[in-house]
Amino acid sequence: MTAIPVPIGLDLDYLQEEVKKQYREVANHPDKGYHFHTGSKLAAILGYSEELLSYVPESVLARLAGTGNPFAMGAMAPGERVVDLGCGAGTDSFIAAHQVGPDGSVIGVDMTEEMLDKARTACGEAGLRQLSFQHGLLEQIPVEDGWADAVISNGVVNLCPDKSGVFREIHRVLKPGGRMQIGDIMVHKPVPEAAKQKIDLWTG
Repeated sequence: MTAIPVPIGLDLDYLQEEVKKQYREVANHPDKGYHFHTGSKLAAILGYSEELLSYVPESVLARLAGTGNPFAMGAMAPGERVVDLGCGAGTDSFIAAHQVGPDGSVIGVDMTEEMLDKARTACGEAGLRQLSFQHGLLEQIPVEDGWADAVISNGVVNLCPDKSGVFREIHRVLKPGGRMQIGDIMVHKPVPEAAKQKIDLWTG
């Protein structure tokens, strides 16, 4: 696989703030209507089963804004340790927490505090001791080396300009023989440099 460099000249701080702004809006106003699908309608499009969604509080599911279904590649096993990168309000984190059970552990990581607030509130109400949420970036995952059996992510790696850095971090936090299950956007031809500089294309 060819390493993709960080786009030259892209204002990374501004990009991060614009991405946060988009998902802050989803966190605070999930029913507003966006140019992308959200909530239970999106979950149906992405093929989540009713059983999986039964593990997710309604307040969390309403804020789903992913692009795939990491569990289409297989369930988490009881007792496993899982990191959910770009967890948002925690739809996939809640599913993983039910699958790993009380002997496992799931850490959801996100950079948008408003999403984390929703996730933590729902987690407290559900009483899931095996589930916790951390503020952080995918390029600097707040998890120790070799901790995770699995890393999952849903529609977030595409928002990160330093994709090689993200995958280095995934490799770092995974145990030897660990796995990643990622649903995301793929392109089949190079993106022009001019397009990489347009923040609205990153956030939209």
